[in-house]
Amino acid sequence: MQLSIVIPLLNEEESLKELHDWIVSVMQANHFSYEILFVDDGSTDSSWSIISELSKQNPSVKGIHFLRNFGKSQALHAGFKAVSGDVIITMDADLQDNPEEIPELYHMITNEGYELVSGWKKKRYDSIVFKNTPSKLFNWAARRTSGVLLHDFNCGLKAYAHDVVKNIEVSGEMHRYIPVLAKNAGFSKIGEKVVQHQARKYGKTKFGMERFINGFLDLLTIWFVSRFGKRPMHLFGALGVLMFLIGFGFAIYLGIDKLFINKFGRLITDRPQFYISLIAMVIGTQLFLAGFLGEILIRSKKEEKRYIVSEEINTALLQ
Repeated sequence: MQLSIVIPLLNEEESLKELHDWIVSVMQANHFSYEILFVDDGSTDSSWSIISELSKQNPSVKGIHFLRNFGKSQALHAGFKAVSGDVIITMDADLQDNPEEIPELYHMITNEGYELVSGWKKKRYDSIVFKNTPSKLFNWAARRTSGVLLHDFNCGLKAYAHDVVKNIEVSGEMHRYIPVLAKNAGFSKIGEKVVQHQARKYGKTKFGMERFINGFLDLLTIWFVSRFGKRPMHLFGALGVLMFLIGFGFAIYLGIDKLFINKFGRLITDRPQFYISLIAMVIGTQLFLAGFLGEILIRSKKEEKRYIVSEEINTALLQ
């Protein structure tokens, strides 16, 4: 199969039929073999019923329905686990991503050697104050922190080689940083394509300003995890040893001063260096123990279930 199209969604009943028909017309015009996988992230409207009807009309339509809303990252994780195409396309269900971009994204993966291609919505139809400006600041910070030189980390329209989606773990709220996850996993051929951004046709956006705050926090998380996630002792242990040595150095200084220099001076406990020494050694010990406990947790952790699938259409996650 040439293409798998993964579409995470939440309460997008108005757009699903139109999006499906648009994608199918593009697939047929380019003679692609394909599957369309809708991942319903706990919609409370009739989205799942519409997906069920579409699957009856088109055998290439598949569906996964979460028991409740678990988040876009979990939806993508489930979708990546279920697909089988040579190239995987992700796109949003709100008709703001243009399916006409799919053929070129496909050819960038298959013919130009890219492992991941991210869309760049250079011209956007969003609020300048509440979305465009915060998005630019967010993307600047992501580029500086991750070293992945993309203009638009938030764009849902992306293309992946099959091996990429099968070898990365998308968890928490890390869907914004899939290119960074891919880079950390060893997939370095990451490209970018300017894509057309459609004005939202139905409903309202599901994301507010809080997503940028969460995005920056997630950015710090992924920076830390990528560097120290498998070796927390390298950070906490090093900081702990440093703090302990500073405290121990002050203790040695106080001891020498009291025993050999100022034998009859003020009490050690009256000197601020004593408390600096004590606090530094306590903090150093705690940091070292944090690194040690982190190493134990990494070696003993078990895979936890991050979402619950209630229904499926033409997939096999529940088996």
